[in-house]
Amino acid sequence: MLEEIAVNDTGDLIINVGPQHPSTHGVLHLIITLNGETIKNIDPNLGYIHRSIEKMCESLSYRQFIYVTSRMDYLSSHINNHACALTVEKGLQIEVPERAQYIRVIMDELTRLASHQLWWGAAAMDVGALTPFFHAFREREMINEIMEETCGARLTMNYNVPGGVMADIHPDFQRKTKAFLAFFKDKLPEYDELVTGNIIFQNRMKDIGIISKEDAISYGCSGPTARASGVSCDIRKTHPYSIYDKVQFDEVLETTGDSFGRYLVRMQEMRQSIHIIEQLIDNIPEGDFQAKTKAVLKLPKGEFYTRVETARGELGVYIVSEGGLTPYRIKFRSPGFSNLSALNHMAKGQKIGDMVAIMATLDLVIPDIDR
Repeated sequence: MLEEIAVNDTGDLIINVGPQHPSTHGVLHLIITLNGETIKNIDPNLGYIHRSIEKMCESLSYRQFIYVTSRMDYLSSHINNHACALTVEKGLQIEVPERAQYIRVIMDELTRLASHQLWWGAAAMDVGALTPFFHAFREREMINEIMEETCGARLTMNYNVPGGVMADIHPDFQRKTKAFLAFFKDKLPEYDELVTGNIIFQNRMKDIGIISKEDAISYGCSGPTARASGVSCDIRKTHPYSIYDKVQFDEVLETTGDSFGRYLVRMQEMRQSIHIIEQLIDNIPEGDFQAKTKAVLKLPKGEFYTRVETARGELGVYIVSEGGLTPYRIKFRSPGFSNLSALNHMAKGQKIGDMVAIMATLDLVIPDIDR
């Protein structure tokens, strides 16, 4: 939404987009310099929802701080929690039961599917197609119901604990997950027919917001944003965690580096997530869903780091411990912050209308950036 318009000394138009939520999928303020309709510069202005999450975590126990990260990238909340639990487990050298590892990865991929479904519907709506949004939420609702039965929540699940998961899966979990996979596999061709092959959509996306492989690396981009430029950076492949080394799946890469390339990567990633879940859902081993741990956890003195692949890219969790009940220092390396840093580079020389398509395919979740 355009809030304010000004003209500078050179005759360029300066407009403010945001910080209203509907304009940017979060509370983000963009100061855009235009020459006619051509973008000369975009200056992202953050800080509207900064909640000092890292500082908050330093006053919480090693069990409590995990769930604050659900409020960063809330569409990858389960994966965020998984990263934190892995870091604590690395520090305490906790052996996570295999059953819990299988459950975690299935939940991770269901989370990725739910996130990509919302992204698909919103991206299409951003460039003028309203119908896909309702299709996407129809399928996503099935995942939310599966999550709610087992975790008790639909968005911020708070399901991971140090040593495993908080509770065992619901008796209907496997049956409903398989039913969803069968249903959704038939819907992906419908997605392609409705949006991917649409000539108007392609014209809005192709050759828009291009970033080269070298520039994507230079800006620290990760996730689908980087892989659309040919950067091999899927943490599940490059640094496998949990049981990702036991499943077969492809890292999806494109080489165009444009908005349509980023779109295609996410569409194929949904198919890969289905493939991962199919390999695991009937093979969840029996046994404990949580390792036995002390009620009060103290990490040994030292530094611990873990990274995982969220729906938007690489999330790193860095903990400095002095041996106490709470972390001395916590730092999160969020994917959205680095991906947003490339927006100005990608948008320069494009039309103002193209900015919407670029931002849609960056898949920004602002609380992940403005922590």
